[in-house]
Amino acid sequence: MFLKTVLADGQAEQAVLREMGARAESARGDIEQTVRAIMDDVKARGFEAVCEYAEKFDGQAPYVVGHELLDEAYAGCAPELIAALQKAADNIRSYHEQMLVKSWEWQRRPGETLGQTVRGLARVGIYVPGGTAAYPSSVLMNAVPAKVAGVQELIMVTPPTENMSREVLAAAKIAGVDTVIAVGGVQAIAALAYGAGMIPRVDKIVGPGNAFVAAAKKLAFGAVDIDMIAGPSEVLVIADHTANPTYVAADLLSQAEHDRLASAVLLTDSMAQAQAISCEMERMARELPRFAIIEESVKNYGCAIVFDELTDACKLADQIAPEHLEIVTAAPRELLPYLHNAGAVFLGQYAPEPLGDYMAGPCHVLPTSGTARFFSPLSTDTFLKKTSVIEYSREALSSYADDIIALAEAEHLNAHANSVAVRFREEETDEKR
Repeated sequence: MFLKTVLADGQAEQAVLREMGARAESARGDIEQTVRAIMDDVKARGFEAVCEYAEKFDGQAPYVVGHELLDEAYAGCAPELIAALQKAADNIRSYHEQMLVKSWEWQRRPGETLGQTVRGLARVGIYVPGGTAAYPSSVLMNAVPAKVAGVQELIMVTPPTENMSREVLAAAKIAGVDTVIAVGGVQAIAALAYGAGMIPRVDKIVGPGNAFVAAAKKLAFGAVDIDMIAGPSEVLVIADHTANPTYVAADLLSQAEHDRLASAVLLTDSMAQAQAISCEMERMARELPRFAIIEESVKNYGCAIVFDELTDACKLADQIAPEHLEIVTAAPRELLPYLHNAGAVFLGQYAPEPLGDYMAGPCHVLPTSGTARFFSPLSTDTFLKKTSVIEYSREALSSYADDIIALAEAEHLNAHANSVAVRFREEETDEKR
């Protein structure tokens, strides 16, 4: 069979987990030493080092892509593509406006005012791959939520290829990116993290990249914030006997075509369904231009597991914590309460994963490699900074003074205790006078 199929027996499904873990490890590679050397060099020598690496790896020094080039790229795209990009941007914007957290204040008791200020970050850098991995949809998915969050300055870096992607530049214009700089690779991440010449230091770096870029983002964390360390793409589909095998097969292939490390997993309660979907996958895959990539991906990291009950399938899905999780069953919402770990959940026959990649509105930048157990998708929250606000009157502080002093003294922090006590000791002395 094109998609290897096994019966769940307590061991076969655990083997899937081990294979996916090994896949994530193999994707990282042993490149950190090389990346660290470049990062340290840029940190020490600044823009001079950035230019040297840019000319070595990209063939030219960094430069700012002028607004006239963005306008030309926009005008050079097919009208139907511009319409699709604009529609996607509108959907992303309207979705993220719904979740935007705002500053708030609360008076718990008279004299006790508490709250939180919520602000967009001052400056954010977006990394956009070049070459064959140029995806205008990723520009929108990273930039639009940042703008909704109120980020003041959005800087996009992308490798200076001979013919920079018109689609990517058009997406940058639509999303409202403030500055586009032609620079890529580790040197671009280092420049954003530490500041280098015309490339200013940012507060956060987001966006996909190859293994070197991912390692650079990991090393930059601490100097700046990052979105996440992304691994190979993955989809997990839970399907019952009512699912259309052609639809499910197409959805599994849509992730397998990403790269040879992509993972496509089917969980079902029907062996006949698993076999039908496998046959459809093979038939469709042979007609696709990326068949060689799909074949290797499915062979190494694809499988179907047949369970007696779909609730048991949900337990394995929760362990895998997939990037994309489709539920294609007669009543998909009935399984939703059993599923806690996934980057994005797609319900029903007409919510295929590419809908989320391009048009629905939720961000397609999702946790991978099981990190959906503790990471969330990129959203407006990614670009917000929150600060607590505390305001008390004398009377309100007085009601807690003894408690604060008791806690501070228990921790042997007498200056802390005194900071509260002194406010009332002086007033007691004045009253005695």
